Amino acid sequence: MSDTLPRATQVLPKDGWVERTAKHTVTLDFDDRFRRRRRYVAEGGFAFLLDLEEAVPLRDGDGLLLEQGGVILVRAAPEPLVEVRAPTPALLMRLAWHLGNRHLPTEIQADRLLIRDDHVIVAMLQGLGAEVRKVDAPFNPEGGAYGEQNRQPGHHHRGGHDHGDGHHHHH
Repeated sequence: MSDTLPRATQVLPKDGWVERTAKHTVTLDFDDRFRRRRRYVAEGGFAFLLDLEEAVPLRDGDGLLLEQGGVILVRAAPEPLVEVRAPTPALLMRLAWHLGNRHLPTEIQADRLLIRDDHVIVAMLQGLGAEVRKVDAPFNPEGGAYGEQNRQPGHHHRGGHDHGDGHHHHH
């Protein structure tokens, strides 16, 4: 990665700046919105280097402050997901619990859950009474109780934890 590229070194939270002041826009899927250092090309061909102290999840509407001035608007790209709905709020909460118990990246909304497609998980959810369908939407999963951003199928928090039903393990 060339250090001659303009560097984006700070994230401006969505509500902390005015979008119309952005000079450029970059549209990224969830995995590409969780990086520390990477070269990107914004719409219109503007290349820049994301160079943060640590990886943080970028949300739709956040800004990336360029060292030499200017802001790049971050947009969340639609990606293939599974929408999970339930006939009752209680069942939707139960489904969310099952996904969380498996440490699956999940976006929680008032009337639906969004997950990445996994045929085993989809079959489990359907068996529990979920209504599922494939959708293309931006993915913004919850960050997790351990400060993780739920990027990987495996999880790496310290200490042990209890999954209920007597299932307890350490990492």
